[in-house]
Amino acid sequence: MISAVLHIVADDAVVMAREAFEPLGRLTIRPSGGIRPADLADADALVVRSGTHVDAALLEGTPVRFVGTATSGTDHIDLDWLESRGITFAAAPGCNAQAVAEYVLAALLVVSRRLARPLKGPVLGVVGCGHVGGRVARIGRALGLQVLECDPPLAEATGDARFITLDELLARADVVSLHVPLTKSGPWATAGLFDAKTISRIRNGAVFLNTARGGVTDDAALAAARRDGRFAALVIDVWSAEPEVNPELLATADLLTPHIAGYSIEGRIAGTRMIAESLAAWIGEHRWRVRPDLHAPPLPPELLATVQESAAAGVTALMATVYDIMADAERFRLAVSGRAAGDRSGSGIFRNFRREYPHRRELSSFVQAVSPVADAADWLSRFLSDVSAGP
Repeated sequence: MISAVLHIVADDAVVMAREAFEPLGRLTIRPSGGIRPADLADADALVVRSGTHVDAALLEGTPVRFVGTATSGTDHIDLDWLESRGITFAAAPGCNAQAVAEYVLAALLVVSRRLARPLKGPVLGVVGCGHVGGRVARIGRALGLQVLECDPPLAEATGDARFITLDELLARADVVSLHVPLTKSGPWATAGLFDAKTISRIRNGAVFLNTARGGVTDDAALAAARRDGRFAALVIDVWSAEPEVNPELLATADLLTPHIAGYSIEGRIAGTRMIAESLAAWIGEHRWRVRPDLHAPPLPPELLATVQESAAAGVTALMATVYDIMADAERFRLAVSGRAAGDRSGSGIFRNFRREYPHRRELSSFVQAVSPVADAADWLSRFLSDVSAGP
């Protein structure tokens, strides 16, 4: 039975939780990863992000009847147990898709510069073509790349001939980017999909990016492939034993971050909004009262001049202004390397990095600042399509 005044417990990683949920009832905010059953003794609803694991150990014996995660991924939620107890569940699929796709773009620009390889020409292989993978594929095409797509469940559901087998993709792709959910059962289970055998089928000299889930890959096999030179570059945002940091990947990855690819402020607010709307509908309300101030920030005059002079140089400069992926990667690497003796696994650094992560904007907000007279989406498409032409 729901309380007369709805009691909502949210973890502190849920951005704008007070603005979103206080209009719906009494709100208690607890530390992400630190919520205990005692915190839920009189709670009706629980709202989390991926740092809080929700299962029988947390909820058994509590009155919680609604669980929402302000994330697209759900592998931190025991969905079967929730269903068995009749607990309503809501997620936020696609909320951070643009942020993750832009992380991939930022990584490709950095890797391209490091390897002295132009972005025009390489074959981009996208494994998993849902919300995020679909956007990555569109960005790849806008950059002038040949894009290969592999998504067996989607291929089966749609019959679309553009989807190819994983073996064909791995044999042909110069860049392999993972965007699959972590699933442990069924005909298309992804847990451990990229083990040593699968990784050995990736063509030599490829760039490998994982912004999906750490459990999809074999960390030791990835590290070995980079260490042996079979990968030209390795980009890691997700880890198999999060929040623990794998020392082999720490030593071999070219860019590594603690699961923050989707951490744009736009994406995080979208996740909160989607759960607030689901919770409001669950109690018979239909409202989203938050009006976040997300005006496009000003851009330096010299950057505007660069954009006007050359789209190729402009997109690189604009992306560096929007998101400095190198700064994140180096800050994280330095923090983990200098961690305190009591944090041998690096999990404390991992959690703190995410908890204290600054607000990161998405490219679309800056596009409007650069081209106020044109439709932002059309301008961005034209802008990115010019990148392959060179400076």
